[in-house]
Amino acid sequence: MELADILIKFGLIVVIFLISLVVAMYSTYAERKVAAFFQDRVGPNRAGPWGILQPLADGGKMFMKEEIIPNRASGLLFIVGPSLAIMTACIGSAVIPWGQPLHIGSKVVDLQVTDINVGVLYIFGVVSLGVYGIMIGGWASNNKYSLLGAIRAASQNISYEISMGLAIIALLMVNGTLSLKEIAEQQHGWHWNVIYQPLGFLIFIVCAFAETNRSPFDLPECETELIGGYHTEYSSMKLGFYLFAEYINMFVSSAVMATLYFGGYNYPGMDWVTAHVGPVIGPLIGTVVLFAKIFLFIFFFMWVRWTIPRFRYDQLMNLGWRTLIPLAIANIVLTGIIMTFFGK
Repeated sequence: MELADILIKFGLIVVIFLISLVVAMYSTYAERKVAAFFQDRVGPNRAGPWGILQPLADGGKMFMKEEIIPNRASGLLFIVGPSLAIMTACIGSAVIPWGQPLHIGSKVVDLQVTDINVGVLYIFGVVSLGVYGIMIGGWASNNKYSLLGAIRAASQNISYEISMGLAIIALLMVNGTLSLKEIAEQQHGWHWNVIYQPLGFLIFIVCAFAETNRSPFDLPECETELIGGYHTEYSSMKLGFYLFAEYINMFVSSAVMATLYFGGYNYPGMDWVTAHVGPVIGPLIGTVVLFAKIFLFIFFFMWVRWTIPRFRYDQLMNLGWRTLIPLAIANIVLTGIIMTFFGK
């Protein structure tokens, strides 16, 4: 690989990292505005015009708050927990194709950090690692509420990863590849996977809510029962890392769902548009389309949070084991039957 290619790849990594942080930061602002809309309130309106500087004010407060580590906490693990949570959240976007390759002169710039042929497995591996940050933080806090929250998070993630994996198996039967780039390319025009796998998408999005600990599956940090759950003892930027990790996970989950089921950067008439606007503007329009889909999913996450009440823990586990897993298995069987007799 030439030096120019290395610099381009490094620049892409930095840009994606910064975009993830900015989206996570302003998701907190959007969350408050969406909540205010549903509750007939104004929402943040003090820091800057329409309150758009509120995330910067919140970040400054997090940085300036006193750093407190409980006397009986495990010091090193207490720091490792939130660090691991934010790290695994940030590396999940490495295999997502953000658009078609840009043709700049003789250079082809791929809008994907890396295209590995097991991209879907990579996403599952990162998701599995993320729960360790929660478990370590809950254990290291030496607090019964934190430990209960961490145990809930681990049980919830294990339970819903099974259903999510089974939903993905049916999708892979249709696409025949584990590469996210190839899956996106196969959804050219209107050939989106959600048309062929509506039940699989429904299962996947329910599991995505559980994996990101979003309401109505936010049992690991249930305030009415566990004070703050696994991050009860955290303050300052360590708490900020946990909160940021949740919003980055929501962003990455939305990007994965848009790529797997809604065509990613594809949109009807994309070839015609690219032919008329050029090989640089055309792919960038596809990237804008992908981000529009991502923001719609993020809005849906927030809409559900302020609409549906939280589950009881037994209801959450019953839904995962007794409903979603049988549905996902039935979806695999149904997909196999349809592909055998009718093809894709």
